[in-house]
Amino acid sequence: MAQQVTTTIQDKLKEQKLLFDGAFGTYYAQLYNTRELPELANTMHPERVSMIHKEYIEAGAQVIRTNTFASNTISLGLTWDDVQDNIRQGYRLAQEAAKLHSVYVAADIGQIPCDNQAERENVTGEYVQICRTFLEEGAEIFVFETFSDMEDILEAIEFIGDKAFVIVQFSVNQFGYSHAGLSARKLIQCAENVEYVDAVGFNCGVGPGHMQQIIRSIALSGRKMLTALPNAGYPQMVSNRMIFDNHNIDYFVAKVSDIAADGAAIVGGCCGTTPEYIRRMREKVSFVQPTQITAAVAAKKENREKHDGAFFAGKAGKKLIAVELAPPLGSDDEKLMDAAHLLRKSGVDVLTFPDSPSGRTRADSILMAEKVARETGMCVMPHICCRDKNAIAMRSQLLGAHINHIRNFLVITGDPIPSMMRNSVKSVFNFDSVGLMRIMNDMNEEQFADDPVCFGGAINQGRRNLDVEIGRVKKKMEAGATFFLTQPISTRENAERVRRIKEETGARILCGIMPFVSLKNAAFMKNEMTGIDVTDEVLSRYREDMTREEGQQAGIQLAKEMMALTDDFADGYYFSFPFNRVSMLEKII
Repeated sequence: MAQQVTTTIQDKLKEQKLLFDGAFGTYYAQLYNTRELPELANTMHPERVSMIHKEYIEAGAQVIRTNTFASNTISLGLTWDDVQDNIRQGYRLAQEAAKLHSVYVAADIGQIPCDNQAERENVTGEYVQICRTFLEEGAEIFVFETFSDMEDILEAIEFIGDKAFVIVQFSVNQFGYSHAGLSARKLIQCAENVEYVDAVGFNCGVGPGHMQQIIRSIALSGRKMLTALPNAGYPQMVSNRMIFDNHNIDYFVAKVSDIAADGAAIVGGCCGTTPEYIRRMREKVSFVQPTQITAAVAAKKENREKHDGAFFAGKAGKKLIAVELAPPLGSDDEKLMDAAHLLRKSGVDVLTFPDSPSGRTRADSILMAEKVARETGMCVMPHICCRDKNAIAMRSQLLGAHINHIRNFLVITGDPIPSMMRNSVKSVFNFDSVGLMRIMNDMNEEQFADDPVCFGGAINQGRRNLDVEIGRVKKKMEAGATFFLTQPISTRENAERVRRIKEETGARILCGIMPFVSLKNAAFMKNEMTGIDVTDEVLSRYREDMTREEGQQAGIQLAKEMMALTDDFADGYYFSFPFNRVSMLEKII
């Protein structure tokens, strides 16, 4: 091989995951404050190129990419002869930087700009010429990155054939679609069906959080290795230049670590990342490779959250946002699905689904959660209560949920059946929430040992004897609960009671927020719903003659005040909007 390594990258990947370098272009612009394409430096400032390669190698990168992303006639505006010289020089600079280290060099190829269909044939031919040049230089690894489809590079990949290890990476937006209008799922499927592609994945376009969500929303076949090189985040335009905030390294590394744990075999960084990002990833990310990559393992990634409160991971400086969507009373789920799609664009971390609260029949929470996860790609968390099923049925339900990629649950004892129905409908209550948590903990050690579920519990801060509630929280934590959601907080006293629970247990707590939308709504909650404390002061905020907008504004103001009261200790917030009026969230946060 051209690189000073003793094994092929294929063999290396059987032993461990690999760490790529970070961004070249944005780091180059940061260092030299120039608007020229960094690829031109291959011939104009080779010392700069060599220095950046060496910085990434010293930071711990195991694979460096050549500075040739835009080395094509259209981007550089040069003749093919000059472009070819640029490519050769770019490869040799990377090879020289890597020669004293056990580091691989990958030939980097970016998308050639072309909006004219009549010129597509020329573009396809140029990709082949680029690949031929790299092969002549001895390249054994190719990275096609930031592509929106595969149409133009299929011939080039066929030309490479089995002479090199081929990686194809797509760029999609936060909603999982490329500039070509193709979904992330479709793009991966297309690449997986190409014989000579060895690894597929994503780079650029999105930050690590969105990339994690996109990857988890796809049922990967496992036939190809997975790559993930997200941007550092999202840039700001300053003086017509893209500037990335480099203060999010801890968050970035935590998310990439999760992506690697989910099955990515190759990780690294794209726009905005620097050698420091790579150094921290080298220190924090586990590069242990599973003994075998199978389709069954890959399928487990869909909508999966790691055990031990995974959706808290990497949330330093950001509070987690959960929103409850009440499953419909009938079979029409249009309003709920509309709300879910709206929340998908609002930065919400997890959607929760109550399990027939008040003992009144609603659509099954787990089935509802599964549909929402499948159609939106969002992290979901159904509530599961102990009222309606015995231990056998509960275990069966949890197994079914696990098969359908549900990994997060809120475990509650459940409201009793209304008195008027007790003659015909019987409660089960084989156990309370703590008992169910213990069952789930056992299942995590046995059936789910390779892919455990994460579960939390509820806090009723309005309980008359707060010491009893604190004791319950501790028992739930001992049974395996990793987070808690409180009843809605609507008074300072409520907030202080939750603060005390936090101080005495150290639990991760999402404070419940319910923005009442009218006097009728607030009065109903006060008089008809147990566990929700609605004081006369709260009622006084509403009038009977309020318009819809005025009522919602009063609820928004109440929510903001409760969030301010709990801001110093809350790990996040759990919103429950009357009548699924989730559009209020944007005005609150």
